[in-house]
Amino acid sequence: MNQYPKPLPWLKGILFTGAIATTAALSWLAPMGGRAVFAALQDSPKNIVDEVWQIVNKEYVDHTFNHVDWQGTRQQLLNRNYSSKEEAYNAIRKALEPIGDPYTRFLDPEQFQALTSQTQGELSGIGIRLGVNEQTKKLTVVEPIENSPAFEAGVKAGDTILAIDGKSTQGMTVEEASALIRGEIGTDVTLQLSRTGRNGFDVMLTRAQIELPTVHYTLKEEGQMRIGYISLDEFSSHAAEQMKRAIENLDAKNVKGYVLDLRGNPGGLLYSSIEIARMWMEDGVIVRTVDRKGGKQEFSANKQALTQLPLVVLVDGNSASASEILAGALKDNKRATIVGSRTFGKAVVQSVHSLSDGSGLAVTISRYYPPSGIDINHKGIAPDVNLDLTREQRQLLAEPEWRATVQDPQYKQAITVLETQVLAREGVRQPLKPISRGN
Repeated sequence: MNQYPKPLPWLKGILFTGAIATTAALSWLAPMGGRAVFAALQDSPKNIVDEVWQIVNKEYVDHTFNHVDWQGTRQQLLNRNYSSKEEAYNAIRKALEPIGDPYTRFLDPEQFQALTSQTQGELSGIGIRLGVNEQTKKLTVVEPIENSPAFEAGVKAGDTILAIDGKSTQGMTVEEASALIRGEIGTDVTLQLSRTGRNGFDVMLTRAQIELPTVHYTLKEEGQMRIGYISLDEFSSHAAEQMKRAIENLDAKNVKGYVLDLRGNPGGLLYSSIEIARMWMEDGVIVRTVDRKGGKQEFSANKQALTQLPLVVLVDGNSASASEILAGALKDNKRATIVGSRTFGKAVVQSVHSLSDGSGLAVTISRYYPPSGIDINHKGIAPDVNLDLTREQRQLLAEPEWRATVQDPQYKQAITVLETQVLAREGVRQPLKPISRGN
């Protein structure tokens, strides 16, 4: 599920396929008890309760429901009266607990909207990332998103936001400010900004649909090697097209090889991971899935790869689900060398359903296996070159500016591996000029 307004913390790392499956309220279910029960459900919180039960009953990967009496659970749920939707929501969450699957969970409307924005990789707004300056405690622009209304209007990183539509931001949280800034596409919002040498000026911006960047790339000069460094935050609906642009732009700069950084990537959409794998692979199996009935589906490379240059992939314990599909496919097909720490170990697939009242449900529908066929669930993928970080190093690299620098041991190891592969590819035994490793 890799956005942007910040995702709710628990959403990170748990979504594998976030394709939004829209389900009309009770359109395909046959409620127990006939028409009288059906009519009674339509206008009560029990409607949502039974929608959830029916979806889990039909789709959940384990047909024993972890040996829970799922039919009995439905009867208990429908025998209760709910005074509010919140009470029904709590009952749903409690009913799902015995299944023992942290990835099958109910989402209230706010959580579902956050998840939808996250997986779609877009939102309506003006295109700025917000933060609170630790020294001044003032609301600050962290960065404008490229080609967004804010970017085009000249809003700069470091600008202080004094007011939003005339409302002072003094003491305002990032979440509160984001709620004021977001709105319908085509409507206007006015920010009062200040920056060094210029205080208290207004910028009026028109809200638009913003594509959120999940792929970040740069050309790196490592000794005599030109390296394409690409980091992928998560597998959103726009990740594949952004990855394609990154590879094409870096290839045009005559890079010798690539480092693909999946560290901290919690996953995202199934089809996004498959499409990105196909950009690096000419042939071979990418992943296999198995559903509740034992039905198998295999996804393979089926077109010409965008590049055949040497590739090293960086992973860590927070590289999960779709990240593990990509890393596993590249490793098992010997397309890339994996460097870093053992991955998270999430090898199940979820479908996400929109419910009739704007809430949602994520339900585990299948298990997946890398080309090797090894079950990596709760085990993760072991890197080809294992290099664990100390706590101090992890804390340092939590700040993006230190990643892919001489302060990043895993990146330095990736460059060492890549150097060897590039030289072997070019038939050179020793580099003409050693790559600087830093201190």
